[in-house]
Amino acid sequence: MNNSATGTLSITAELRINDTITLEAGLSAVQDFCDAMNSEVGCHMALAHQSSEDPRTITLWEIYQDQTAFEAHFSMPHTQAFIKSGVTELIKAKQSQPVFSLNQETKI
Repeated sequence: MNNSATGTLSITAELRINDTITLEAGLSAVQDFCDAMNSEVGCHMALAHQSSEDPRTITLWEIYQDQTAFEAHFSMPHTQAFIKSGVTELIKAKQSQPVFSLNQETKI
């Protein structure tokens, strides 16, 4: 869903780190992926949170400039490599729109 007021596209994705790799290796791969996403033109934010109940469950929050930037994300070499690596399985993903905008003064 594209927020017509801001033009941004927000994605929430739930991932599960594959049981065939160590948790530490999985978390490191997710961190590297977030770092790479944060360097994409058109990606305003990529943030990963680990579930308190299941440490192998990761929630990714991504905010893109628009639909075009989100679609470009999937053609990025780091995205293709992360998907092909099999480090995680996508459980579910959904689009949403922000109800307020973050600024430099916002505390997270």
